[in-house]
Amino acid sequence: MGDIKAQIREFRIGEKIRGLRQQKRLTLQELSVLTTLSKPLLSQIENEQVVPPLATLLKIAKGLKVGIHFFFEDEGNRQKYILTRREEVKEDGTVPRPAINSASRPYVYHSLAQGLRHKHMEPFLVEFEEREWDEKLFFKHEGDEEFLYVTEGELDFHYNSEIIRMHAGDSIYYDSSQPHGWVAIGKEKAKAVAVLYSKE
Repeated sequence: MGDIKAQIREFRIGEKIRGLRQQKRLTLQELSVLTTLSKPLLSQIENEQVVPPLATLLKIAKGLKVGIHFFFEDEGNRQKYILTRREEVKEDGTVPRPAINSASRPYVYHSLAQGLRHKHMEPFLVEFEEREWDEKLFFKHEGDEEFLYVTEGELDFHYNSEIIRMHAGDSIYYDSSQPHGWVAIGKEKAKAVAVLYSKE
């Protein structure tokens, strides 16, 4: 996928987090309390030493009282829509836009609405890698809903105590405040379009 840290800098996520935290006159310790994330982790994210997974960004967004779109928008952008043409999707199914990944998560997110401001939905193209399920892959975020449509491969969706096998063409809409996680099944990489909706 190339240098993920270099790609994430294009979003300037760490810079945006630090700037908004300072604007709200919050210390790292205070943000740590608001997000339940450790102070060292927040510092590493602000300094772009750690690439945060989506669930972590959601916690930070809620702690700072902004929508998750805050991390993907360009302040100077006044577009009313974002169009992704089929020919813009590369042969491997990826979109040539910065990706969000974490070594601790078996998937990569590509924003499909990068730059569009003040939106309640955040659409992503997600690539899942095959991996053994681990309880550490469970996460949840209050007040949000998600929709996922599998376009290639197979996934196991872990939701509370349930395991749901999903194939290409299957979709699911769920309350993401419940513990949930994904892993690809089989040898081929699975892909899906995911839409996250924030009620706030």
